[in-house]
Amino acid sequence: MVRDVNLYVTVPNLFRCPISLDVMKSPVSLCTGVTYDRTSIQRWLDSGNNTCPATMQVLNSKEFVPNRTLQRLIQIWSDSVQTQNDLRVDSAAHSVVTEEEVEVLVKEMRAQKEKVDHLSKFICFAKESEENCEFLAKFDGFVEMLVGFLDGDKDIDFLERVVRVFAMILNKVGDYKALKLLILKQNNDGSHDCLSSLLLVLKQGRSVNSRVGVIKIIEAITLDAESKQMLSEKEGFLFELVKLISLEKDPSLIEASLSCLAAISLSKRVKIKLINLKIIAELRKLLTGGQNASVSIIEKALKLLEMVSSFREGRAEFCNDAACVEAVMNKVLKVSSEATEHAVMILWSACYLFRDRAAQDAVVKSNGLTKILLLMQSNCSPGVRQMSGDLLKIFRVNSKSDYCLSSYETKTTHIMPF
Repeated sequence: MVRDVNLYVTVPNLFRCPISLDVMKSPVSLCTGVTYDRTSIQRWLDSGNNTCPATMQVLNSKEFVPNRTLQRLIQIWSDSVQTQNDLRVDSAAHSVVTEEEVEVLVKEMRAQKEKVDHLSKFICFAKESEENCEFLAKFDGFVEMLVGFLDGDKDIDFLERVVRVFAMILNKVGDYKALKLLILKQNNDGSHDCLSSLLLVLKQGRSVNSRVGVIKIIEAITLDAESKQMLSEKEGFLFELVKLISLEKDPSLIEASLSCLAAISLSKRVKIKLINLKIIAELRKLLTGGQNASVSIIEKALKLLEMVSSFREGRAEFCNDAACVEAVMNKVLKVSSEATEHAVMILWSACYLFRDRAAQDAVVKSNGLTKILLLMQSNCSPGVRQMSGDLLKIFRVNSKSDYCLSSYETKTTHIMPF
């Protein structure tokens, strides 16, 4: 049994790691077919063991593979447990519906009374209508109070509730510049406790809604170069965002993470950090993920790929990944006009502007010339048609060069003495 506030939950044995007995965060399977949590089995193998802990069989290989199916089942179960808990909280707080009662609750919270229960009541109040959300956002000192909670308390359950309230009223706050100053203010020691709290929820939050809420708050305050730099330099922040775009994550988390990464990735410095975090490999997985990625996710993934491949290091990483080039080519005319525009821009930059031969070969291999011809005959924008024409020219030139080279080699072979 696992205790979650006042709710006891029975954990299915299948979801427990045989070593730690905790719910697995990253299940992986050994060659014996037994699944463990990655951290636990890695520690076991690093200690010099060469057997399967559950069966004690000698391992033919110490390699393990992610158990994606089990990970998705665990995520679905975890989300359903959180939903049940939220419903219980909302049911308990349902009586709070008036603005007068909310004013009393705010005064009590400022006096440090019943903070967790009151936050649950604010969540219930905000859910009732857009007007209620606006009332909370405009209530004198309410936003400042929430920021103050982020600045001090580090209890994950409490922080998740703070973030949920914040995310619900975010569109009604209005003055994002003032919000940015509040959240990004430095302590005397140079630290940013608010950012640390938000990062904690991003890492450990049990609710998908609270983690998405963190990302939306962060994106709302990325208003200028200074804020984008400060956020990108927060240790662990970019790493968590990149980790959240993997296919086994919730689609809303993937989409929010992609949007936030695009918002803060304007400088070359940030793009280099993302390249070092293997962002292009993760984007390739999204683009080749079959039906698991929505139109919006594909569009955002291509937009981010266009941004990180716009400078030398990113372009080299992209061009050397033939599977990624083919994946981009395959999205042309298959997803949406926006996705096609991003894809063509990526390919035009690599193949035409910088004449990368590896990228050109990958496009040809994926039947790219036919796609480009079809694109030029479609109802695309003038800019896309121009770039398509440029691509067609470069491939025709290459085709002629290859033909001439082939003919020359054939002739010289015939005249060479045996």
